Amino acid sequence: MQGSLPASRLRVAIVVASLRIVGGHSVQAQRLVDAWREDPAVDAWIVPIDPIPPAPFDKLLRFKYLRTAVTQLCYWPLLLRELRKADVVHAFSASYSSFLLAPLPAVIVARLLGKPIILNYHSGAAPDHLRRSAVARFTMRTAVNANVVPSTFLRDVLLSFGIDSHVVHNTVDLRQFVYRLRDPLRPRLLCTRNFEPLYNIACVLRAFARIQAEYPDATLTLVGSGSQDTVLRQQAVALRLQNVTFAGRVPPSDIHRYYDEADIYLQAPSIDNMPLSVLEAFASGMPVVSTNVGGVPSILRDGIDGLLVGDDDDEALAAAAVGLLGNACFARDLAASAHRTLAAYEWPVVGEAWLRVYRGISADHGEGAAAHSASPAPSNPA
Repeated sequence: MQGSLPASRLRVAIVVASLRIVGGHSVQAQRLVDAWREDPAVDAWIVPIDPIPPAPFDKLLRFKYLRTAVTQLCYWPLLLRELRKADVVHAFSASYSSFLLAPLPAVIVARLLGKPIILNYHSGAAPDHLRRSAVARFTMRTAVNANVVPSTFLRDVLLSFGIDSHVVHNTVDLRQFVYRLRDPLRPRLLCTRNFEPLYNIACVLRAFARIQAEYPDATLTLVGSGSQDTVLRQQAVALRLQNVTFAGRVPPSDIHRYYDEADIYLQAPSIDNMPLSVLEAFASGMPVVSTNVGGVPSILRDGIDGLLVGDDDDEALAAAAVGLLGNACFARDLAASAHRTLAAYEWPVVGEAWLRVYRGISADHGEGAAAHSASPAPSNPA
C-alpha cells in the first residue's frame, strides 16, 4: 500500500469514545490508530468524546445528568483544540442521543474550522433513528463531506433515506487471535456482547438453560457489562443455571483468551450492524450461532459461515447450538468457511479503503477552497 502513496502525510483526528468505554467503536478506532502507526500515509490520533475533567470536577462524573453536562463542557474546547490540527476529521457515530452529544459537535466544530469531515456511522438502529431524527438526516445529507458505513446493510438503509455512503468494513487483527480447530467440540459457550437491552443477553441465558438440559456439564462465559448486569445475574439464578461465568469487562488486549478457551460463540442481538465479536470468533475458529438481524447476515451466511435463527427465539438458538454439538464435522466446516471470509477485513484491504476516502475528501475540499479563493470578489455597490 505504501509504494504508490504521495509523500504528504495526512493528519486524521478520530473522534470516538475512549477505551474506558469498551465497545465496538472504541476498539475499532484504536485498531485504526495502531495500524496507521506502521504506515507513513496517515498520522492518526484519538479525540475522546468522554474527556476526564480536571479535579475536583471529575468527581461529578458519578452523577448521571451532571456527568453529561460536565463532559460536554470539556468536550467542545477539546474539539476546538484538536480538530484545528487535522487535515481530515473522522467521527464515529451511533444513534439517538449519542448522535447529538458526540458526532454532531464534531461536525459543527469541523465546519467552523473549515475541516473536511467523515461521519462513520455504525448504528444497527439506523432505520428507526433516521426515521425519527431530522437532525441526523440533515447532517448526513448536507453537513459532512462523506458518510462511511461498515456494511452493505447500513449502506442500503442510508440510501432508503436519500443518503449516499461508502462501505469500509471493520478490521480485525488476525495476529491477536489464534485459529484453533475444535476437536473435540465441547459444550463451552461464549458471548462477548455488553449487557444492554439491544444485545438481548436474556435470550442467551434462556437458550443456555435448554442447552444445559441436554449437556449438564455445559459452560457459558459472558464477557461484558452494562445496565442489565444485576437483572441478568438474577435471571441466571432464577433459571437455576450452573457453570455461568460473568467475566465483566475485559481489556481488548486480553479478549482473545476467552475466544481461545471456548468452543461455540452464541449471541442473540435484536438490533445489530456489523459486530466485531463475530469477526473475532471467526478469527479464533469458533462456529457462530446468532440471530438473523440487521447487518449480521451480510457477514455470516446461514449454513455456510455459521447459523442464523429468528430474533428472540431461545428455542431455535439452543437447537442450533445443540445441533453443532451433535455434528462436530459440520461445525468445523462452518468455522473454516467463516475464517476464509476474513481476507476482506484485514488491514491491507481496509487501510487502502480508508486512505481512498481520506484522500478523496481532502482533495475535494482543497479544490473547493481553491475555487472559492480564486473566484472574483463581489463588486462594491457603493
